[in-house]
Formats: sequence, structure tokens, C-alpha cells
Amino acid sequence: MSMLTPPGMGGDYRITGDKYPRMRRPRRRGRLVVAIVASVAALSLVGWGTLQLIDVFTGGSTATASSAKADCPTASASPAAAAKALPAPAQITVNVLNATPRTGLAKQAADELKKRGFRIGDVGNATKEYDKKIAGVGLLLGPKASLDTSLPVLGTQLAHAEHRTDTRKDATVDLILGDKFTALTGKADADKALAALTAPATVKGDKKTGC
Repeated sequence: MSMLTPPGMGGDYRITGDKYPRMRRPRRRGRLVVAIVASVAALSLVGWGTLQLIDVFTGGSTATASSAKADCPTASASPAAAAKALPAPAQITVNVLNATPRTGLAKQAADELKKRGFRIGDVGNATKEYDKKIAGVGLLLGPKASLDTSLPVLGTQLAHAEHRTDTRKDATVDLILGDKFTALTGKADADKALAALTAPATVKGDKKTGC
């Protein structure tokens, strides 16, 4: 019996030749890694292609918020934002004049205005031009330059008073009390009105542009 004959075969089966088969495990690990890498690459290509299609159909609307904000125009200061330039009550000299037949109103109003920080000038009866001719609560009268400065500030102390200008040369303003005058606007309400007048305006964003 040959040494290459498996035991128990009785010599009926022999392995011939000089090459023998080698038993090896299949190389599955390497194939698995290659398959994973190929899958990741395929998914990346699909995602990139999807983004490109979205960009085409949306007209490039995927721009970042930072670049969009960079294109927003800078808001310029509004007239209300410059309201802090209005004079303070202590910078306004007020002449308090009574155009009604009731006595004592001018002094009463002047004393209250003084407590609220205004400088008081003349106190007395209105001139013939205005005496008993003011139908409302009062008339605020001053030079042309006071229409957007002193008169609005004084107007916070007497709501619904008419504002008017004349040709005077000085910067004083007149508070002429009318037939419907009873008292100045309450101090709390007057303070709120004055704060709102001198506060800068809040600039709101443009809903269409998103700025």
C-alpha cells in the first residue's frame, strides 16, 4: 500500500500527482469592506445630485442667511430717530396767557408748568387778537422754528391744543388758554407723551426682502 493511500481504502483509491489542494477560508472580509465603501460612495453621489436638482429648480435659493443679510441695505435714520434733538422743558420759555373770562387760570397753569421743568415768561391775559377767541382747550403759538421743536414738547402738557406760528423774533412760545380749558394734561400722561416724543423710532424689517 502506498503511503499516500488513505487508511482503510485498501489501495483502491490513490492521490496522484505532485500538487495537493489547499483548504482555505473564503476571503469574505475584504469583499465586505469593498461593498461598504462602494455603498457610501453611491449614497454620496445620490445626495449631491439631489442638491444640484434642488438648486436648479429653486433658482439658487439655497444661499446662506449670512450672504442674504449682507445684501440688505443699511437703514438710514428716520426723522423720528432724530427726535432726541428736541429741546428739554428747561430750555423752553413759555408765556402763559388767559383768553377766557375766568380769572386765575394763567397763574394756575404757569405754576404747574414750572413744576414740570418749563421756564415761565409772561403770565397774564391774552392780547385783544386772541382774547375770548380761542374756542378749544388752548393755542400754542411760537416762531416758525418752534413748530417742530418747542411746540411739540409743550404740546405734551396740553393735549388737543392747536399749534400755530407767527413772526416773532425770539424763541419764546405762548400757551394761550381757551374756553374749554380746565387743567393741563395729567403729569403721568404728559410724561409718557414726552417720552414717546423723544424716543428713537424702531426700524422694522422688510417682510418682502427679509431684511
